[in-house]
Amino acid sequence: MALSQTSDLGKAYSMLMLKSFLIWTFTLSVCLLVVGFPFVVLMATVGCLLSVVLQSVMPVSAVLFVAGSIFFINIAAVMIGAGVLTAKGIHPSQVKWLSWLHGENEEVQSAVYAACPLTCEMK
Repeated sequence: MALSQTSDLGKAYSMLMLKSFLIWTFTLSVCLLVVGFPFVVLMATVGCLLSVVLQSVMPVSAVLFVAGSIFFINIAAVMIGAGVLTAKGIHPSQVKWLSWLHGENEEVQSAVYAACPLTCEMK
């Protein structure tokens, strides 16, 4: 009886960790694409220059090698970051600036006009 309860807790914990890892992977990928756009442009520029330089050394596969390397480095950075955040036990719902991820609206201050105390409903 006790053995089945501990295995159920282990399965639930591993599923929670897997869910947290997948959410972190999605979040970091979106942040890399949206916020890291200047970084992506810089990587593409360096990749183009590197493929031109490597073209003399390996003429057939220089572009494929550079593009694959950049792609692998990006994927590895996202996976390592998600793994570290998951291993530290940080769940995305605990992070304040990720309110867009779990559907919470950010509180926006409403405008207060001079005549509002006379005409507006006060909460």
